[in-house]
Amino acid sequence: MTAKIIDGRAVAKEVRDAVAADVAAMVAEGKNPPGLATVLVGENPASEVYVSMKHKACEKAGIKSIGHVLPATATQEEVEKMVEDLNEDPEVHGILVQLPLPDGLDDESVLRTISIEKDVDGFHPLNIGRLAQKGREPMFVPATPDGVLYLLKNAGVVLEGADAVVLGRSFIVGMPAALLLIKENATVTICHSRTKNLKEKCAEADVLIAAVGRAEMVKGDWIKPGAAVIDVGTNRVDDPSVERGYRLTGDVDYKEALEVAGYLTPVPGGVGPMTIAMLLRNTVRAAKLAYGN
Repeated sequence: MTAKIIDGRAVAKEVRDAVAADVAAMVAEGKNPPGLATVLVGENPASEVYVSMKHKACEKAGIKSIGHVLPATATQEEVEKMVEDLNEDPEVHGILVQLPLPDGLDDESVLRTISIEKDVDGFHPLNIGRLAQKGREPMFVPATPDGVLYLLKNAGVVLEGADAVVLGRSFIVGMPAALLLIKENATVTICHSRTKNLKEKCAEADVLIAAVGRAEMVKGDWIKPGAAVIDVGTNRVDDPSVERGYRLTGDVDYKEALEVAGYLTPVPGGVGPMTIAMLLRNTVRAAKLAYGN
């Protein structure tokens, strides 16, 4: 068996094209384009790259992006005041505070400050709470797990009644992904570093989502033949054979999984492109809600 590769770049392009069409229609109606404000605190090279990528994606889709940078010495009050000001700005429809924040700042308090109507990252406690409640819908779903579910559905993977394992329990990916799978009527097991018989539990899954941050942890014999495997991890592995001295790999051993899984996302080119695409889609949704659509 050779797995069917789920091309995240191609699917993300379809989402971004739909976003751009929505933005163009909005502007044609005489409305301002959606606005996404980013808040970057400190000098974290990885965060700077991620924020830059988001601004470039906004530009291509016709979304107005506004970048705000605060020094690493910024106080809790200064960060939250900036967020409060953005809450009041009618040209800003979505607010994204780039995580992690520097040591000494309370991430949760900052996220709670974001207006739920502008929480396009989907991390506000009310949005996460609604995601966990039967019969309630969040205004926004976190972009990465939302992208994971979109890839599964787009590939035609049957989720209703499936046994699903989520490897990782972060509030950014693991927990929201598990809640989304439950909403699709899958039976979900959340695994983590203290899970007993981890390999055996993963090998029982019809759907396996790996989001633990350990390079190539999931081997071929961890995977049920024919399972859908979504690899959320992005890890740097030293590799002197390539010019830059390292390669990017996921949490899944790609070569081994390729021979066992039914569906498989590559790294890079799988979940990564979907994160920004779903963020843009959330921003357009926020603008539509602000305009009463």
